[in-house]
Amino acid sequence: MIRRIAFIHTVALLVERFRPRFQSELPQADCFHMLDESVLQDLMRGGPSPGITRRITTLAALAADAGADLIVFTCSSTSPAIDTARQQVSVPILKIDDPLYALAAGTDGRVGLICTTSSTVGPSRALLEAHVRETGRKVQVKSVLCGEAFDALMGGNRDLHDRLVGEAAAVLAQQVDRIVLAQASLAHLAEPLAAQLRLPVLASPELLVRHVVDRVRAAS
Repeated sequence: MIRRIAFIHTVALLVERFRPRFQSELPQADCFHMLDESVLQDLMRGGPSPGITRRITTLAALAADAGADLIVFTCSSTSPAIDTARQQVSVPILKIDDPLYALAAGTDGRVGLICTTSSTVGPSRALLEAHVRETGRKVQVKSVLCGEAFDALMGGNRDLHDRLVGEAAAVLAQQVDRIVLAQASLAHLAEPLAAQLRLPVLASPELLVRHVVDRVRAAS
């Protein structure tokens, strides 16, 4: 049975994005949120390192010590370090992108991956390709980095962020069959981009919510 769920974030705005959703969907679950913005900041500055891996593993261990029955990391950039944490922490650990990439890898074709942080490109592409290998499908992946958009978002200019991502998506749409928004901070653009570009646009938060809810109910 899953009674307590830990959500570990590296971007503050995701705390308030996920908190009300899980209060609504799983009112009986004891959910708590942990935030360490320094992890993503340091990943963007220096890339992966043994120190980052230790910090991710420590965060997972602290969540386990707090009694979590399931740990959810909401940062795409931490994917490689989470693999190490899974080996050292006995509590099940879910990556935010696992449900997303399982869906994206389930059909043959060309997938466009949009990232807004350089630290996300490698881990996101690697995780998607791992899911492709599991499905055995014929999937080609093209990744695009839109770094100026993340700078705009961190500077409080969401309109500029959205416009830059939209421009990148419009170009990418000419080369792929479906688009994956590689970060939770992009999720609000999925529906408008899908309508504008007339092709599937996938994002992680809603798929994560469904997966966690189904997992908790199945374990009841």
